Amino acid sequence: MTNPTRTPARLADAPRLQARNSAAFWAATGRSRGHEVIVRRGFLAVAGDERAGLRVLIQEPDLTADELAEMAELVRGASGPVDMEDPFSATELGHLGVGSWQMPIMLRPPGAVEAPAVAVQQVRDDAALQGAEGAVIESFGLDRFEPYRPGEMFPLALLDEPGVAIFVARVDGEVLGACVTVAANGFGSHYWVGTTEAARSRGIGRAVMLGSLAPLAQIPVTLTASKLGVPLYEKLGFASAAMSTWWSSSRA
Repeated sequence: MTNPTRTPARLADAPRLQARNSAAFWAATGRSRGHEVIVRRGFLAVAGDERAGLRVLIQEPDLTADELAEMAELVRGASGPVDMEDPFSATELGHLGVGSWQMPIMLRPPGAVEAPAVAVQQVRDDAALQGAEGAVIESFGLDRFEPYRPGEMFPLALLDEPGVAIFVARVDGEVLGACVTVAANGFGSHYWVGTTEAARSRGIGRAVMLGSLAPLAQIPVTLTASKLGVPLYEKLGFASAAMSTWWSSSRA
């Protein structure tokens, strides 16, 4: 693992760190789901089924003509929705029939983390994994995964992927929040940070972030934030570094 004291992360590094970590996360997700993972110099893609769809993670700001042509072919052949992430905001993809929006990439340097106000636990079994799935699907309005099929979004095999950890926040035994973290190459990142509708404005999002940050306290951590999430993440020590452009067939 890279020693963060010898290679300190700068805000300027955040887009590339986020690109690499997102690729690690989606490759792990694709493998656990049994989907095709396509790795190129300039992008990584996971070609899923009609519900999961196609996910493309751009890895370099200077995609070649061949890489762009292959991405276009993947989009044309996608059997479900298309989602593409460009942490560098350097590649125009509107011609592929996808619409865009931007979200900030944020970076947190290594540092101590306070204890969460509610119980946060790392997922170790199928029951907790289904609780995490339910919280994330509800929080993000992921209609593509309805009707619900246990283990479709987060297969049990995902827990065995190197560096991947899933956390849930519970109140009175009920899962009210969840997130995924990935640690790779000396850096970490957060994904699918969400709470159920009933848990909104109850500090559950903050709790699940604190509980999941604790194992990553000694390394830099990135995430891509919604506008509503930025104030919370700033209070947890994250700083905005750059804007990431997201493209989706749902925004076309």
